[in-house]
Parts: sequence; C-alpha cells; structure tokens
Amino acid sequence: MSDTGSRAADQVDDIVAAWRRERPDLDVSPLEVLSRVSRLARHLDLARRHAFDRVDLVAWEFDVLSALRRSGEPYQLSAGELVRQTMVTSGTMTNRIDRLLARGMVARAPSESDRRTVLITLTAQGREAVDSALADLVTDEHELLAGLSVRERDELAAALRRLLAPFEQD
Repeated sequence: MSDTGSRAADQVDDIVAAWRRERPDLDVSPLEVLSRVSRLARHLDLARRHAFDRVDLVAWEFDVLSALRRSGEPYQLSAGELVRQTMVTSGTMTNRIDRLLARGMVARAPSESDRRTVLITLTAQGREAVDSALADLVTDEHELLAGLSVRERDELAAALRRLLAPFEQD
C-alpha cells in the first residue's frame, strides 16, 4: 500500500502508487480525485438501483418521474421540457413516456393553451413510486456520506460544483 500517513487508504492509493512507480514521468495526481469520483459513482449507481428496485423502477423511469415531481403542482411538464431536463432525444422521450403511460405512472394530454404542445402529468401511482424511491435513495446516500462531517460535505459539494459547472453551461 501507499504511504498515506494517518489517512485511511483505499484502492486508489494503491493504483496511484503503482502508476507513479511505473510511469514516474507522468503526473498522475488527477487519478487521486477522478478515480475516486468514478468509483463513488459506481457505488451511487448500486445504491440507486437498490432504491429503485424496491419500488419496481429503473433509473430512467425515476429520472422522468422525478422531473415531473420536482416541477410542483400539478406535476406537469411538456414533453420538450422533459427532454431538456433528462438530456435524452425526443424519440427516446416519446418511447419513455409511452412506457410510463402503459404502467399508469403518467398521463398525456394536449395543452389547453397550445394544442401542439403535449403535457405529461404525474399520476398518483407515479407520485407514490417516485416519492418512495427518493426516500430510500436519500437514506442510502446519507449512508454513503456518513464518513464526512457536515462541513466536509459542504466543502466537497462546493468543490464538485466548481468542477462540474463548466460542463453544464447552456
């Protein structure tokens, strides 16, 4: 294992130490951050799958349902707005909406103000599923972050926000 002093070591420490030994000509320090982010993303993905499985949802279903739930009463968005919020193509969204309609999670209707616009509304069944999944997910995410103090979480969130923001500029 690498020398980490009083810090807890993880597998990334070993990977970085090995690369430093094998490629001393390269600055592999980005691996110390981004390999950990990548590994944490895998753990988060597993936690999400676990939370979603408990209510018979998959990740894309949660994404669509949660976009509708976050929109507030009447939990309704246009198909175009769902495309923007979930970052998928309109064809993919149409397929997803059709599948959620078949499951009774959403309803679809033309807008009263603009008949060319299709509005997607969260049903009571969809709301129950997304609320339950979110409650389970937040519990699991608290466990993932249990090793950090509130201050450390805030600092990490701020640093990650600075790192992510340039990728999410419109």
